[in-house]
Amino acid sequence: MNNQMTIQENYNTQLEMTLEGIQKIEVQKNKKRKKLVFQPYCNRQVMSILDIEMYIPENHVARLVDEMVESIPDEVLYTHYVGGGRAPYHPKMLLKVILYAYTQNVYSSRKMAQMVKENLPMMWLAGLQTPDHRTINDFRSVRMSNMMDSVFEQFVLQLVEQGFIDLDHIFVDGTKIEANANKYTFVWRKSVEKYDQKLRAKIQSFLQEAHQIALEELKEEQLEEELEKSSAQLSERIEALEKDYKQEEDKERKKELRSKKSQLTKQLKTIQTDYLPRLRKYKVQKQILGERNSYSKTDHEATFMRMKEDHMKNGQLKAGYNVQLATQHQFIVGFEIYQNPGDTRCFQPFMEKLLESIPKEKKLKYVIADAGYASEENYLYAIGEEKEPRFELLAPYQTYLKEQSKKFKKDLSKVTSVA
Repeated sequence: MNNQMTIQENYNTQLEMTLEGIQKIEVQKNKKRKKLVFQPYCNRQVMSILDIEMYIPENHVARLVDEMVESIPDEVLYTHYVGGGRAPYHPKMLLKVILYAYTQNVYSSRKMAQMVKENLPMMWLAGLQTPDHRTINDFRSVRMSNMMDSVFEQFVLQLVEQGFIDLDHIFVDGTKIEANANKYTFVWRKSVEKYDQKLRAKIQSFLQEAHQIALEELKEEQLEEELEKSSAQLSERIEALEKDYKQEEDKERKKELRSKKSQLTKQLKTIQTDYLPRLRKYKVQKQILGERNSYSKTDHEATFMRMKEDHMKNGQLKAGYNVQLATQHQFIVGFEIYQNPGDTRCFQPFMEKLLESIPKEKKLKYVIADAGYASEENYLYAIGEEKEPRFELLAPYQTYLKEQSKKFKKDLSKVTSVA
């Protein structure tokens, strides 16, 4: 009995010690566990931002856009507006919005309108104003396109004043940019002229037969007018024959009138449904072509050009534009888009525009270009008609590198190789 009591007491003692140990371990764990604390957060409370600019970093591109646009004189922008009506958005604000969007690779007017409401730098540039996508697109397509040359010149002047460029020398090069047009929508000048000449020969033959006039009395520019007159005369004659046919009682005479009417109706149909539409079509095509040899049906301003070869050495003929650029120290100081695929013929008009934009106190000394610009006309243009040359054109002629090879120098058949 005593043994059983002793065992029970020992068991109770061990149990108490075990419970105390567990409690001590839990206390130690609680001491090691840190209190979980979050920063205060509540987006339902009233908040006010006193100054958005304080959230824009000092070296942010939005500040550069703001500084460049603010440097443009107001007169440059105001000349494209007329007074009266509802007050429009300020052109500097819209210009900042568009230029900053371009730096972020955003070109859609709808996305720009969305950024004005959601993007903090854009909200700062817009002064918390919210122009919609139509306003942005109208400004970009109408007013901005007219003022872009003046704005670009002001940016170049800022680069000069800040010492980034001096316009002492420039590098000129061109690149062909593919137009957003199907490559099978071409219209060639040779085809238009060929079919136009054939049509004119048919018309002249037709008019000679119908009116019995000599070919030499009919000038090419009068063909459309003559056709319209012939159409009116034929209509009158058909109406007269129809009237005579109804009044005529003799069967043979009616048969003769019906045959003549059928012949004239056929001639009238040929004029109205074939000759006149085709003649007008070729006239419009020639007007679109201008001095070019081709254009795209879906983009009349694009000219078909031989694009640069791809990695498979395939140079395809596609609708595109020839973009001419002038640079210095990796800054673009001049640009223009041309419809002519050759750089040689783009050089002089491009340089004329560039020289007009350069400040009078600056003198352009050197123009560096590749062999694509080398021609006698361009060399003479650089020399100029006056005593003082326009600039020095550093462009190797087409065969310069070939003439430097040992093979060429040893070839006695070449005139330049003979001492």
